[in-house]
Amino acid sequence: MEKITWEDFIDIDMRVGTIIKAEEFIGAHKPAYKLLIDFGDLGQKKSSAQITKNYATTDLQGRQIVAVVNFPIKQIGTFMSECLVLCAMDHDNNMVLISPERGVSNGLKIG
Repeated sequence: MEKITWEDFIDIDMRVGTIIKAEEFIGAHKPAYKLLIDFGDLGQKKSSAQITKNYATTDLQGRQIVAVVNFPIKQIGTFMSECLVLCAMDHDNNMVLISPERGVSNGLKIG
């Protein structure tokens, strides 16, 4: 595994946000949801997340997550993803969302 520098790490802007809308991403290459996430003062950002095996859309609304918010916008099919929701991969290669231990303010910086 290649080591990164402290400067590399601090360039990654990870923030807490709350999912305010989740819907199926019809037409995605792999099963995914379209998410709309509130990051407080940073505003709302959209993301595509392949988390359909562990979560239903109804489980996601109101849930806090951690995301990288300073990647360039990425086009995924017909959808423009503005942030990367962070997940861990379980033993069956399913995505498990990373969330704060307790509720915190949207937009809170991780570091």
